Amino acid sequence: MHERRHMLPVWFFIGLLLTIYGVIILATSLHEWSHLPAVVLARYHPGVWGGILLLSIGSFYVVRFRPRR
Repeated sequence: MHERRHMLPVWFFIGLLLTIYGVIILATSLHEWSHLPAVVLARYHPGVWGGILLLSIGSFYVVRFRPRR
């Protein structure tokens, strides 16, 4: 009998990393929501938007390229 080996796509791991980074950035940005730094554009909360963007792109890649049997 021949076993068929299934390789995991690299996009799955990239999506996993993007999801983890998105969670970390989103959590730290939400934590410092009330303590805004003294930067001109801090009121737009770019960390929150960036975390949401990374989380959504990473989740898409994880779901799209998940390993199947």
